[in-house]
Parts: sequence; structure tokens; C-alpha cells
Amino acid sequence: MTRRVTRRLVDLVVVFLGVTLIIYLMVFALPGDPIASLGGDRPLAPNVVAELRERYHLDEPVLQQYLRYLGGLLQGDLGTTFQGQSVADRMALRWPVTITLALTAWGIEVLLGVLLGLVAGLRAGAVSDRLVLAGTVVATSIPVFVLAVSAQLWLGVELAWFPVAGTGAGWPTAYLLPAAVIAVFGLASVARLMRGSVVDTLRTDFVRTLRAKGLRERQVVGVHVMRSSAIPVLTYLAIDLGYLLGGTVVVEGVFNLPGVGQLLFQAIRAHEGPTIVGVSTALILVFLLTNLLVDLLASVLDPRIRHE
Repeated sequence: MTRRVTRRLVDLVVVFLGVTLIIYLMVFALPGDPIASLGGDRPLAPNVVAELRERYHLDEPVLQQYLRYLGGLLQGDLGTTFQGQSVADRMALRWPVTITLALTAWGIEVLLGVLLGLVAGLRAGAVSDRLVLAGTVVATSIPVFVLAVSAQLWLGVELAWFPVAGTGAGWPTAYLLPAAVIAVFGLASVARLMRGSVVDTLRTDFVRTLRAKGLRERQVVGVHVMRSSAIPVLTYLAIDLGYLLGGTVVVEGVFNLPGVGQLLFQAIRAHEGPTIVGVSTALILVFLLTNLLVDLLASVLDPRIRHE
């Protein structure tokens, strides 16, 4: 187990360095001067541009800039915006909204996705199974922007069941509709994955043995089938939690939610490189750590993985 944890930690560090390097190069090595864009329609004076480039080390080679950035990360510094604000401080104000939205959507995925997948898997070939499969195909076929705007107009404006925008109504009222929009796509994948896993588990020899021994169906399904079927679903849910935290840009924009996704969107529009890199780094860390935790949890749930 110790060797497995060590190997996963090494993989995590390698992936983190590789992904952050790619993002840093995409932001700062591509053509274009982020300092020059600060002046908008009025170009900045050359001496001002030179001073700002020196202050933010943009006159150094890009790899040297990246190593300087990594040094700051080791001290908990995600960088400083071109306006002199700490990226970590700006994110701290917005994390509660994004975390609340992502966890609400994740909860919807877990509850409805696992339940629908379990029902479909236990009744494979029945009408309920076909309805679940058809519903998941329809759900994944609708673009998120179209679904968000349609839900906002229909459920928010016409029926007035939910707030149209903002977080003034608090949780859960202000978060249910945007969270449901985000959760639709992950929910469909969870349901299909759970269904396939349940169907495969029901065909295994150990399930037949449990039934032959006279174990109640509730125990067979509720304990053994669920435990074996949950491993691939948990892995996907961990990946999806990282996606939910970083993929809320469109929904936060449509529903005007002041979260990290909206901050990232605004930074991209303003060519605010330090904010883009800092937010992306934080989201990558969340994504990698959740995957590490679930990988270790899978080892606990499945002895075959633990003894490899």
C-alpha cells in the first residue's frame, strides 16, 4: 500500500508540473503583450511598459519566469495581478460560490445518477431501463449553454420557480437551477456507468454463489453488488468533481454567479495572465488530489487492487 501511495504521489507531481508548464507557456509564451493591453485604447508610454515588464519579470526568459512562479507556489503564492492584487485573495472571495455550486451539482449527480443506474441495471431490458438510456442520450446531446439559457427562461422567468440570477436568495434556492444544469451531463454518465457496472456484477460467479447460499436479495444487491459496482462510478465522480469546480464558467456567466469560473472568464477577456495561471493551478491541484483520494479509496473497497 505504501508503494502504491508513493507511486501515485510521484505521478501527481509529474502531471502537475507538466500541465502547469503547458498552461504557463500558452499564456506567456504566445505572441502578444499583456502589459500593452492594460492601456486599452490609449497605449501606455514605453517607459511605463518597460517598468511594468521588469516589475512582473516579463523581461526574463519564459522558463525562468515559470521557475520563479513554482518558487512562489511552494510558499503558497499564486501570483499577483497586473493591478497589484493577490490572485489567492481574489479567489478566496469567490471560492464559496463555486464550491457551493459544484457540491450541489455533485450531490444531484450522486443521488439521481446512482439511483437511476441501479434501477436500470437491476431491470436490464425493461421499460425503465430503456427510458433511462434514452434520457441520458438526450441529456448529453444538448449544449450546456442552450440548456442553461432555456432553463433560466422557462423555470426562472416564465414559471418563476427559481431566481433568474445572482446568489441573493441563498442556498439552496439560488443554486438549485444552475447546479441542475451542470449536473445533467455528469448525471447521465453516472447513470450509464452505474447501469453497466451493475449488469456486469450481477453476471459474476460470486453473486451466483451468494444467491445459492440463500442470502437475501436485499443483502446481495445492497452490500455486495453496490460495493463492486461503485468502484468505477467513484473514479468517474472524482474526475467529475474536479471538472465541476473548473467547468462552471458558462453557467456562472449565464446565471451571474460571482464564482471562480466567472473570475477565470473575466481574466481571459482582460488578458490577465497571472490570474489565468493562478486559477488554473488551483483547479489542477483540486482535480489531482480528488483523483488521488479516490484511487486510494478504490484500493480499500477492492482487495484485488490492494493486493496488486
